[in-house]
Amino acid sequence: DPQHYNAWYGIGQIYYKQEKYEMTEYHYRRALEINRNSSVLRCCLGKTLHKIGCTDEALELLDEAVGKDPKNAIAKYERAVVLFSIGHLVEALQELESLKDIAPREPNLFFLLGKTCKRLGRMDQAMAHFCVALDLKPSSADIGVIKSAIEKLKLPDDPNEDSL
Repeated sequence: DPQHYNAWYGIGQIYYKQEKYEMTEYHYRRALEINRNSSVLRCCLGKTLHKIGCTDEALELLDEAVGKDPKNAIAKYERAVVLFSIGHLVEALQELESLKDIAPREPNLFFLLGKTCKRLGRMDQAMAHFCVALDLKPSSADIGVIKSAIEKLKLPDDPNEDSL
């Protein structure tokens, strides 16, 4: 059924996992045409647009997603990721700090908080956030990334640094 937004969304999810972002974008846009009120669809499309370099539109969609559902932790996190990537570090930090109440056990949140604090020159806070991320039992692959970030705290910031 071409009017079944969930089917478009599901196919978009498959393309996203295959890193076929242009096809992902197409399917998410079709789903959003059908279900215009979905903050989840706006979030997914925003995340996809960020992957393909359409940062302004991604941020706009993520702003709309957060506006429609202020407790949508994924939309808030993805908005912080975009803000971080474009160098709006204070805004990213504010968004991430607000997320600590919503998702207090999310290692990715604390990892990004650590990276943001590092870029802002707040090394003690960065170390604290990286340590919290480790304490929250991330996956074994993520443990290596976090430990590497801790080791690099004394080095100048690398924009190509790993992310979780």
